[in-house]
Amino acid sequence: MATKKLNGLCASFNKLYRGNVSTINAIAQRTYATADEGDTQVTHTGQVFEKDDYRLVRFLDRPKEVNKNWAIKLIDEVPPSPEKDRIVACDGGGGPLGHPKVYINLDKPGNHICGYCGLRFYKEDHH
Repeated sequence: MATKKLNGLCASFNKLYRGNVSTINAIAQRTYATADEGDTQVTHTGQVFEKDDYRLVRFLDRPKEVNKNWAIKLIDEVPPSPEKDRIVACDGGGGPLGHPKVYINLDKPGNHICGYCGLRFYKEDHH
């Protein structure tokens, strides 16, 4: 009876061991990961790991996922809004999804950026 339980325990341990070989090897042998070509992608904060960085261990059994749609790139695709007034109010779309209302002075020429959401405004001249 005890032998059957012991054999069952060993069998379940073997299944567990076979499933996590890469993780167990990394822990047991104190090996450090090396970066693959896919792991050297730069994130939106500019973070990139060296090839022998110990923090790459977390990507041994799963890929590094980097979102290529950075918010700053998406905001740059929105063209600047022409305004006739000297001062515009930006509330980020209004309602609960917006930001506090800010007033932007458009007296100087060129684009003027909202500090919260990055939308751009410029004054349309009537000359």
